Amino acid sequence: QVQLVESGGRLMQPGGSLRLSCAASGRSLSSYVMGWFRQAPGKEREFVATISRSGGNTNYADSVKGRFTISRDNAKNTVFLQMNSLNPEDTAVYYCAARFAGLVAVAQTSSEYSYWGQGTQVTVSS
Repeated sequence: QVQLVESGGRLMQPGGSLRLSCAASGRSLSSYVMGWFRQAPGKEREFVATISRSGGNTNYADSVKGRFTISRDNAKNTVFLQMNSLNPEDTAVYYCAARFAGLVAVAQTSSEYSYWGQGTQVTVSS
């Protein structure tokens, strides 16, 4: 079992930067593909970013490409999401997710993930 706890979400002004963290316990994350998803009010959960076990491969949703960066520190069992140039459309609950890698490098659909955190709220508003 992998337990995931997100942190770092808060109220931000448009144009600001924020870094989310996802701390894992129970297992070493080095064997897991990691992802970030988000869910805005009244909308379905959507993919944001994913990173391979080593961190060498990443994929991003078009809506965040060039603004968000996913990274990981396997020694600290933590995954990060650096968010720059925030806009109100980024307002959502952000979730961290993990799946045992197996032969998969990265994963972009929520159904591929087995473990989820409780989410952290990011609100972008002036």
